[in-house]
Order: sequence, then structure tokens, then C-alpha cells
Amino acid sequence: MRRNSSITLLSVGHACVDVYQGAVASLVPFFVAERAYGYAAVSGIVLAASLLSSVAQPLFGLLTDRRPLPWLLPCSTLLGGLGVALSGVGGSYALTLAFVALSGIGVAAYHPESARVARIASRGSHSAMAWFSLGGNLGFATAPLLVAAVVAPAGLRWTPFLAVPAAVGCTLCLPVLRALGRAGRGGRDTAVAAGRDDTASFVKLSCVVVCRSIVFTGLSTFVALHVEQRTDGGTRAGTAALFVLYLGGAAGSVLGGKLAGRWDRVTVSRWSYLLSVGAVAGVVLARGPVLFGFVALTSIGLYVPFSLQVTLGQDYLPSRIGTASGITLGLTVSVGGLVSPLVGALADATSLRTALTPLILMPALSWLLLRTLPEPAPPAVPTWSTDRDTTPSSG
Repeated sequence: MRRNSSITLLSVGHACVDVYQGAVASLVPFFVAERAYGYAAVSGIVLAASLLSSVAQPLFGLLTDRRPLPWLLPCSTLLGGLGVALSGVGGSYALTLAFVALSGIGVAAYHPESARVARIASRGSHSAMAWFSLGGNLGFATAPLLVAAVVAPAGLRWTPFLAVPAAVGCTLCLPVLRALGRAGRGGRDTAVAAGRDDTASFVKLSCVVVCRSIVFTGLSTFVALHVEQRTDGGTRAGTAALFVLYLGGAAGSVLGGKLAGRWDRVTVSRWSYLLSVGAVAGVVLARGPVLFGFVALTSIGLYVPFSLQVTLGQDYLPSRIGTASGITLGLTVSVGGLVSPLVGALADATSLRTALTPLILMPALSWLLLRTLPEPAPPAVPTWSTDRDTTPSSG
């Protein structure tokens, strides 16, 4: 199987998994409208999806460092879909939390192993990894539209139909895994050639991703409700804002891969976070239709570094690719879900605008941390298979 074909299938499969991360936030307005949940209650739902995921992803990363587990891709995809599909039919708040937590475990199991497989398939190309990340962004972007199309007509009892993307994603990853097995590329011998670990830089990078996670998760949880209040556009305006937030991430991921081919990853990431400071301030403070422009700029600014941070983490810890992927894609990203209840509680006590204001500081902190990070030399990555694809292997 050619590299481009493998990355395409993995990217679409990634979309089918990350639609369930976006679906949790997209279901928030429906939980508020149908079950009268408050800000703190819906923050708890986001927390349930993130808490187990945040702990489990590094653990799955450790497992895949010891032994590759490619079967996790289809199994975790199905688990992620099952949890969200059942979240609307569990009448009690406790059952809803349990089902979204189940989905979070599925998402946690998927990302470290999929990042390892994608790195092999990409042969170290920043652009190819950006396309893999693009799939996740498109999944996020599709989530509010999918949820609105499925849930809006008849309410939360239709959430079982949200399991369809999981079935599609499970089917699409199977050809890649078969090619992986035929080529003998499933073991550690095909991972990125081990070099020296730079643990200090990896810890700083993890703090960068934590700050990004807090602002992005906070906005994805509350931007729909915030835009409804600031534009008087109702639920349609809120859904549109969430769609723009996720779709802008798709553009940012591809742009990040292109820019990293011209400048180094640390420089591109640093300037992206600086842009995000002003963009987030605009989201919090602006009124009217201009809000949608600031939401788009925020999304692009926060997603340009996304795939670059994954490969940076892998290059800082070349002997522990799974662990690095589990932390940069999992633990640090999920921390935002842990902070969301605090934002919700502050919003209940004051106002939503006041609660979102501290998020402006998060990309500024990421920018400051990146000023102290070196650009690592990427180690050599063995080829995916003996195909005739002559696409250069560098980003």
C-alpha cells in the first residue's frame, strides 16, 4: 500500500474517532435544553469524557512502547462510538457520565497507537502527519453538524444513530493494518530510530500543550452558549460558531505542516500562539458577527502547532514514541476537560464572559515556554513498505 493511501485511510479513521470528542461538546446545548443542566453540570459531562482519557492515554502509550497493539485501532473506534451513542438514552445524570467516560476510554486507546502507525506510514513527513491530524480536526468540525442533524429532529433519544461513524472508521483502518502486517512493519523495529531523550524539553512542551488544551477545551465547551448570548442568534448561531471553531482547526493543521517545511516547528508554533492571544481576546470581548472571524482565527492559531507538537514530542523522546504520543495527544490535551468545571462554576457565580476571560492568558504562556525550546533533529524513519511512491519523505 502506498504511503499516501495509508495516510488517507488513517486520516479518515482519525476523523471517525475524533467526531466523538467533538460530539460531547456538541451535545451540551441539547443537555441544557432537554434536561435543564446548568453550566457546572454540563462541564461535568465534558470532564467525564476527559478524565479517564487523560489518565489512560499515557498508559496505552506505555503499552504500545512495550508491544505494538494495532488491533486497538478498530476496537477503540467502536468503543468511542458506543459511549456517545448511549449517552442520550441514559436518563440519569450518572448514566450519562458513565457512557461519555466509556467513549473517553475508547478515544484514549486509539490515539497513541494510531500516532505510532501514522508515523511509520508517513516516513517522518511533517506534511503527512499534518494530514493525519487534519482527519481529527475534520471529525471535530463535523461533530456539531452531525449532532444537530441526528439529535435536533427528535431529541437525545436518537443518539444511537451517532454510532455510524465508528462502524465506518473501524472498517477503513483494517486495510492499513493488513498492509502493516504483510510488510512486517508492526513491531518496534519499524519505529523511529531511537536517539537521545531530551526529557527537560519534553516536559516544557507538555506544559505548552496543557495551556493550549485549557483554552481550546474551555472554548469548545462554552463557545456555543457564549455566541448565543453575544449575537442574539439563538442555537443556530451557537452551532455555527462551534463548527467554525472545529473547521478552522482543519485549515490550521494543514497550514502547520506547510509552514514547518519552510521554517522549523518551534518557530512556527511560537508565532501561532502569539496570534492566538489576540484572537482569543476577540472571542471573549467582541460582539456581533465579527465574533465568528475571531473564532476562526483562534482555531487556526491553536491548530497550526497541533501536529507539530506531536512530532516534536516524538523527537524529544525518540526511545518512547508511544509514551510521547500518549502524553501530547492524551494527558496534556485532556487537562482542559479537567479545568472546564472550574470555568463552568465561575460562570454560574458571575457570567460566562467573565469566566472565559482568563483563557486569554493560556496561549501567551505557551508562547513564553516555546521561547525556551530547541528544535530537535528528527531521527530517521524506516519506510512503510517497498512501494513505488517517490514522494519525498521530509515535510
